[in-house]
Amino acid sequence: MTKLMDLKIDFAFKQVFGKEGNEPILLAFLNAALQLPKEKRLSSVEILNPEINREHIEDKASVLDIHAKTEQGEHVNIEIQLANKFDMEKRTLYYWSRIYSAQMQKGMPYTELAKTITINILNFRFLRETERFHTTFHLYEDQEQFPLTDVMEIHFMEIPKLMDKWEQRAVNPQDNELERWLLLLEADDHEEIRKELEAIAMQDPVMKRAFDEWEDLSRDEKKWVEYESRRKAILDEMAVVREAEIRQQKAREEGLLEGKLLVAKEMLAEGESPERIAKLTKLPLEEIEKLKQQLH
Repeated sequence: MTKLMDLKIDFAFKQVFGKEGNEPILLAFLNAALQLPKEKRLSSVEILNPEINREHIEDKASVLDIHAKTEQGEHVNIEIQLANKFDMEKRTLYYWSRIYSAQMQKGMPYTELAKTITINILNFRFLRETERFHTTFHLYEDQEQFPLTDVMEIHFMEIPKLMDKWEQRAVNPQDNELERWLLLLEADDHEEIRKELEAIAMQDPVMKRAFDEWEDLSRDEKKWVEYESRRKAILDEMAVVREAEIRQQKAREEGLLEGKLLVAKEMLAEGESPERIAKLTKLPLEEIEKLKQQLH
């Protein structure tokens, strides 16, 4: 069995979904993601940035996204994020605005600016307000919920939430196209998922093509070198993010401790017993006794 690249690494994802010649795979994913009525489903898509520059592979700050254009002229941007940098909302709006505004040409009326859709595939939990793995945002009026315009559409797809549903047997990739395509991103080292999707691929020629492209990519030694280089850059970036999280947590804990010590000092000055202060502040009794001695 061919060892498969992790499709959550954006290099591999782009090679399968965003390479020139693989438009049918991208088209199937977009139709699943956008969940359009049958009569409005996309019939063609153009990949606008199929090339991957070598310098972007090793640059951990770069974004290997997929930028495509539908037959209706709509622009679609797909990006995978493995680590939560806690800037997802503003980052998303920034990238959406760049693609939307880049359409403007000199003398062009604003009415010709096409709808721009951003799809963020996230390997972390993002929205605490819901357990749904797929959420979609538009611009609506607050009270009556009518749309201001349809030019903005933003999707978030949270893989951990989908995997929770998989473990609960609450997904149906046989009938749900989006679940099918997103589960593919976990199939490299999840044998049960891989077998189920391979069975589906027997009846789904585009899924079969995606598997074939993925396996061909994973047999290419030169591509493996590029993949490993990109994977290292992403893991390095994730390590930086994790270190920042640890430092922030430590700062919060130190700030909390300082606050508790201040409260303990005030309570001691008011004559409260060390035992009561320890119970209320959750500080060790020995720490309270030390503070009491310092105050005397």
